[in-house]
Parts: sequence; structure tokens; C-alpha cells
Amino acid sequence: MIRIGVKAAGPLFSVVALLTVGSECSVFAQNAVQATSGMSASGTVGDPRNRAKLHTELGSLYFQDGNVTVALDELRIALEADSDYAPAYNVRGLVNLYLRELELAESDFKRALRLADGDPEINNNYGWFLCQIGREQESLGYFQRAIRNPLYQTPERALLNAGQCSQKMGDLKAAEDYFDRVLRYSRKNPQALLHLATINYLRNNLPAARTLLGELLRQTEPNAAVLWLALRVERRSNDRNAEANYANQLKRRFPDSAEYQD
Repeated sequence: MIRIGVKAAGPLFSVVALLTVGSECSVFAQNAVQATSGMSASGTVGDPRNRAKLHTELGSLYFQDGNVTVALDELRIALEADSDYAPAYNVRGLVNLYLRELELAESDFKRALRLADGDPEINNNYGWFLCQIGREQESLGYFQRAIRNPLYQTPERALLNAGQCSQKMGDLKAAEDYFDRVLRYSRKNPQALLHLATINYLRNNLPAARTLLGELLRQTEPNAAVLWLALRVERRSNDRNAEANYANQLKRRFPDSAEYQD
């Protein structure tokens, strides 16, 4: 199953950054293709729901690898096997979101919800879709449905997405509350730490922003967004040495980034 929401370096990665399959996805895909080929060759007809599940997982894996054409083909096979398999519509909605086929994406998400309206992953993904197309306020209800589901194993995903959408709307207090809740589930979540640091920077609470960035930098390699925020915090704090240090790192490591161009 795909879980989405964290913005990253490129458009495809931003959609599948929270994909929950393992790192051996190519091996799994090859084995699964061999298994389905063997099934066809032997003349054995598999259970339609199992076939739909298998090909949906394959579609997710190919999508993660950036092979959108094959992903769509796998999802087509999944839905031919079982036209009522909600996860297949859910994943295809994400693929269509990436392709900016927004009407198709919304149709897929709505079909998935009609088939499984209580599924927290589908609610989370549809919420993220709405957030991306400028319907942020509407998206929050779907995130809440996901968060309130007691069977949702990773509510921090929907909390993070809800925080980002609230921040996008300019509601920093609500965003801060969502990100704080993320940290209750995942104390060192880097996205939550970065967003909280950004909110404190916007409020001119520079000591808090610096503390959060320090915690983030201790646990992970910084990307361009982290370095750019750290640079601005130190610039506003009039610490020219620290500002120059972050500027040099940004130039050396991410010379082509939008942050460095700014």
C-alpha cells in the first residue's frame, strides 16, 4: 500500500516517498511476475482477489521505481481481475496525481472510497490529493478520518499531511499542533522537526528554531531545505560565521537547488 505526503526532491518521489514496500522491490517484482507466468502456463486460475492484490502490489513497486507505464499496466490487470478492489483504485489515483491527470485521479480516489470508505490509507491519500489541488480545508476532514481510525498503524502519516496542509493555509497554530502530535508517535521525525523549525522561524522564535534544527542535523544528513532554513535562522540572528558555514554547505552540496538559487 502506498502512503503519501512528504514533499521531497522531485515530483515522483514526493508522491511515493512513504511507500511501505521493502527495499528489495525489484526482486519481489521479478519473483511475482514469474509466479503469475507459471500460473498461466499451468492453466491454474487463481482467486481474482489474490490476483488483484498481487498486481496492485506490482503496480506500487513499479511506480516506486519510476516505471509509470508498467505500473499502470499492472493496475489495469489488477482491476480486470477484480473490478471492486479498492487498493488498486487508490494506487492508480496516486499515479494519475503524479501524471497531473487530476480528473482521473479524483475519480479513482472516489471509487476507492465508495468501495472502502473507512480505509485510512485511502482517506489519507485522497486528503493529500485535495491538498495538492488547492482544496486544503476539505482535505482536513479526510486526514481526520484516517487519524481517528483505531486500526491505522501509522497515524503520524496523516498527522504530518494535515500539518503541511494547515501550514499551507497559513494556520500555523493548527500546523504546530499536528506536528507536535507526529513527534508523540515518532520522536525524531525529520519532517515534523523541519516544519516546526520553520514555524518558529516565521514567528521569529529563533532559539527554538535553532534547537529544532540542531536536533534534526544530529540525526540525519541535511538536504537543501534544511540548510537554507538554518542559513536564514543564523542570518536573522546576526551570526555571520554560522550563516557562512551553511551557505558554503549549500553551495557545495546542492549547487543546482532552488534554495541555493535564492
